[in-house]
Amino acid sequence: MSRLDSYSGKVMDLVGQVGDSLRTSLPDSTGKWLQTGAALGVAKTGTRVVGSFIRRNPAVAVAAAVGAGALWFLAHRHRARQQAEGEVIEGKARRIEPRRSPRKAAPRRSSRTKTSTDE
Repeated sequence: MSRLDSYSGKVMDLVGQVGDSLRTSLPDSTGKWLQTGAALGVAKTGTRVVGSFIRRNPAVAVAAAVGAGALWFLAHRHRARQQAEGEVIEGKARRIEPRRSPRKAAPRRSSRTKTSTDE
């Protein structure tokens, strides 16, 4: 094993120890702050990627925007038409009238009961 390998191993052990000590010493709310920071970083990176894609391909971006607008318009018009016809009040629920099954006759019982004298 060369000296460089031993140094890198020692450095990795040291970094692990520092990370462990930071995790145990920081309060619980710090984890939430780190997650928020990571989410902001992802949002910033995503915005940058989308911006560069739009600059390179403006026709694709315009076509996507037009398609999304057309889908929204069609959905809006469909909902308005359904409400005007009175088909839908809220959502797509419909009332189903309950049907009662015919009542079954109770089994007949004999009016005579057996007694010890009848046998």
